Amino acid sequence: MKLIENAVFDNERALYGSCGVRVKNCRFDGPADGESAFKESREIEADECFFNLRYPFWHDRGVKISKCEMTELCRAALWYSETVEISDTKMHGIKALRECRDVTIDSCDIKSVEFGWFNDTVKMSDTDCIGEYFMMRSKNLDFKGVTLKGKYSFQYIENSVFENCRFDTKDAFWHAKNVTVRNSVIKGEYLAWYCENVTFENCKIIGTQPLCYCKGLKLIDCEMIDCDLAFEKSTVEATLTAPILSIKNPEDAKITVPAVSELIMDDEAARLILNNA
Repeated sequence: MKLIENAVFDNERALYGSCGVRVKNCRFDGPADGESAFKESREIEADECFFNLRYPFWHDRGVKISKCEMTELCRAALWYSETVEISDTKMHGIKALRECRDVTIDSCDIKSVEFGWFNDTVKMSDTDCIGEYFMMRSKNLDFKGVTLKGKYSFQYIENSVFENCRFDTKDAFWHAKNVTVRNSVIKGEYLAWYCENVTFENCKIIGTQPLCYCKGLKLIDCEMIDCDLAFEKSTVEATLTAPILSIKNPEDAKITVPAVSELIMDDEAARLILNNA
């Protein structure tokens, strides 16, 4: 690889169409305010670099980013790229990852509104995230040890697995399909409405009106805290390890639970088999 060290780039398309380039301790910043530094590039590595300009990695393939900082001004940093590895990096610009494929993110700090839309095959581990509309309409996600704070996350995702995660997020997993969440904490109102074939296993679920209008929903050894009006119009099989505040009009449910403070069955079409744990 060609090595470029300790350089400053601020012109438009500074390294456009590069192949086999490693930049180390470089700054993409300056008065020229140029965009798209690495657009249409291949086999690129960026180590300990500072990105303060827009759209640095568009239409790229084979990108490795390590120990870098992408500021709030580094808008839409990675779009339409594939085979990407990002580690120990701050990603603080809006829309930082979109329509990318085969992405691995490890030990990063993400503060990005509308992060991760329309991606395919993203592995994320040991990463802290803040942002609204996180990972919308993405598929084949594999998350481990991820924390998230922000509204409207994981909407319309498909074919994904989450393990040992902590999510503080309102309206999460709406319209999600074929998703498994294990050993995780999910806090927030209106969890996973309209989802299909979603399983929560050994999870702690916190917040009002969760899991309504769901199809093929499963809960395995889960605890539901401050959850009222749960399961409305849902088809569900659930084993709960602690009492729940209230259950309302499930469409077709089989639920095992130690106790229910309030059972609301005022819809003639509602069906529920309730067992004591």
